[in-house]
Amino acid sequence: MTVEQIVNVQKTNVETLFGLTGTAFEGIEKLVELNLQVAKSAIADAAANTKAALSVKDAQELLALQSSLLQPAAEKAAAYSRYVYEIAASTGAEVTRVAEATGAEAQAKFMAIVDTAVKNAPAGTENAVALVKSAVAAANNAFESVQKAGKQAAEVAEANFNAMSSTAVRATKTKRAA
Repeated sequence: MTVEQIVNVQKTNVETLFGLTGTAFEGIEKLVELNLQVAKSAIADAAANTKAALSVKDAQELLALQSSLLQPAAEKAAAYSRYVYEIAASTGAEVTRVAEATGAEAQAKFMAIVDTAVKNAPAGTENAVALVKSAVAAANNAFESVQKAGKQAAEVAEANFNAMSSTAVRATKTKRAA
């Protein structure tokens, strides 16, 4: 590799790093905004619930009020968790997309270097060249397998998260109805 090629690779790496840093901060901004909205909503809910509790006339009415507040609280908690998960998933998806693109580009450049080395290899090194090509192919296959497994794990985690959220909300509805 020439000095110019090394400098270009470093420039690309720095640009990628700053792009990912920007993506991470966007995710953090979304979380901060969500938490501010939740805090404002919680304060408003606390004020309304306090007023309602202070206007209760007997224990039966207090139990009814308490029961009526349980469902919305569970739904809000599930919605909050869902939003946090969505922010994390979208940020992670962007990082994965960049990593895959960068990996594919690095892989292509590495294969170009290997091909150049193969063309310029001295006679009698065919076995070493075949070994390098085989190792590169095996590494590429392993990387693709890890990527597929990671995507499958993310899909399973998302399905489990959605199932848990809906189960929690349904359980609260059932308990409230009882």
